Amino acid sequence: MDLKTTIQQLPSTPGIYQYFDKNGRLLYVGKAKSLSNRVKSYWYFTPELRPNPTLSVRITKMLEQTVSLEYIVVNSEHDALILENSLIKQLHPKYNILLRDDKTYPYIYLDNSEKYPRLDITRKIINSKDITYFGPYSVGARDILNSIYSIAKLVQKKGCLRSKKLCLYYQIDKCLGPCELPISKERYQQEVDLAVSLIKNKKLLIKKLQEKMEFYAEELRFEEAAELRDTIDKISRSEINSEIDFASNENFDIFVVEHNEQRAVLVKIFMRNGKIISSSHDYINLTEGFDANEIFTQALVDFYKEEKPPIVAPILVNVSFEDQELIEEHLSRVFEKKASITIPQRGKKKDLISLAHLNAQELLKKQNNSNLKLLQDIKELCQLEVIPNRVEIFDNSHMAGMATVGAMVVYEDGKFDKKSYRTYHLEAKDEYAQMRETLTRRVESFSKNPAPDLWILDGGATLLNLALDILVSNGVNMDVIAISKEKIDAKAHRAKGKAKDIIYTKDEIFKLKDSDKRLQWVQNLRDEAHRSAITFHKKTKLKLDQESKLLSLQGISAAKVQKLLNHFGSFENIRNASTEELSTILNRKDAKNIKIFYN
Repeated sequence: MDLKTTIQQLPSTPGIYQYFDKNGRLLYVGKAKSLSNRVKSYWYFTPELRPNPTLSVRITKMLEQTVSLEYIVVNSEHDALILENSLIKQLHPKYNILLRDDKTYPYIYLDNSEKYPRLDITRKIINSKDITYFGPYSVGARDILNSIYSIAKLVQKKGCLRSKKLCLYYQIDKCLGPCELPISKERYQQEVDLAVSLIKNKKLLIKKLQEKMEFYAEELRFEEAAELRDTIDKISRSEINSEIDFASNENFDIFVVEHNEQRAVLVKIFMRNGKIISSSHDYINLTEGFDANEIFTQALVDFYKEEKPPIVAPILVNVSFEDQELIEEHLSRVFEKKASITIPQRGKKKDLISLAHLNAQELLKKQNNSNLKLLQDIKELCQLEVIPNRVEIFDNSHMAGMATVGAMVVYEDGKFDKKSYRTYHLEAKDEYAQMRETLTRRVESFSKNPAPDLWILDGGATLLNLALDILVSNGVNMDVIAISKEKIDAKAHRAKGKAKDIIYTKDEIFKLKDSDKRLQWVQNLRDEAHRSAITFHKKTKLKLDQESKLLSLQGISAAKVQKLLNHFGSFENIRNASTEELSTILNRKDAKNIKIFYN
């Protein structure tokens, strides 16, 4: 069935639609209250099928490449919204805008139902009416909490009261010692009130930390002073400085988007009790143009997810967007109360939007032009679909089939994002199967952690084709390149001065000069992945060696251990195996000894 016929026969029901190019690559995912009405609005049907001239340049360009359409019918427009958001993350369509930051921000909470309340951190609602929440905090929540515990003499750990004995915290004057001493509720409440005042007033908290830092410096305790300096820096970075004070208890969540030709920035500001308590920002790469509706829709669905936040606040945005009413309806379900999304026109709410907008403009100016030029050169050389602003690099490591592991390192905005690194314990025995296992596990996590702009593999054309096959079979639209040593007489020359790296793309092979910045960029990323894989392999191998030595104490020889590993694949599987299963590999006596050892 041709494209025109498919469009004309679409049902008038809610659903999502997908546009594909002549090579079967996914171009765009969209949602609709009525598939027929929505998709037909893109097209003119006479004298021949052509894009509606009133559409944006980005959408027109996409439609000009479209040769086929697929769709999925769902029960409601709300279901279409959730499915669309999920598919964009999993499949990385070329013309959809992708937000990768969907982490949940932590809150600090106080459980007032306890006899001696203490502070802790949570990311979701706790089932108790006596909980007081503070937050959310984009960064520095743990630093704020630890700092408060260094100042207020609260019960420091959950298990402290159970011991009924004074501990080190009392001795170093960080706890009143209610576990053993007769501390009145009123006296303890003074410390709780101090802690709450420090949470609500970061300037006061930072002032007290600075006083401690200066004291440590005067006492020549420089390491402790340096730790406090770093803590103060993290706490200070958690919010935008502002003199805006509502002099009220109002709460607001502020979302503002600003953009230039290359990228957009989304600024989030959280106001609690009339004061800004934290802020954050996310960059969004614009490969085919800007769309405020897509950004706000994804940002709000991702930020609030499907769980009611501990503190529900009205939402302020800087511009109206097409799906605003639908998002309000969705968030009303999540919040279990009417959600509000407004665009302030005057007063202090407008001042909040202006503050966020000003910060967004400043963030856009911080473009690393030298790095951008290099990435553009990489894109041109390797004929990539987009500039590789976020890259995932993979390598595997093992020793004679033992301690087989995989590693993924992440590069974004000119630096390695170590918080996003991942390591994998692998079952596969050969290099090809190991890479297949690593990449497959990564693809399966795209719905939670969206696809990057580019994969780089430590390997040659065979592994490159493997990665492309995995992506195509999962419908993912993404670039891949590989890098490996040049082989002469079937051997890779690794001696200094003789190692020549080759870059593989799906269409070409490049042998660049050692001085070429593009080659050096790929090499640097490959080397970091190799370092990460080797480090994790050594750590895993050490653990396995220790466990093997402990098994030998039960009379299980190294040869028998290897036999078990060859069959079960890992010590964890050996540990979970039954006596009968172990008896199929070793004798029953050995099987019983192994179960005794692990139990």
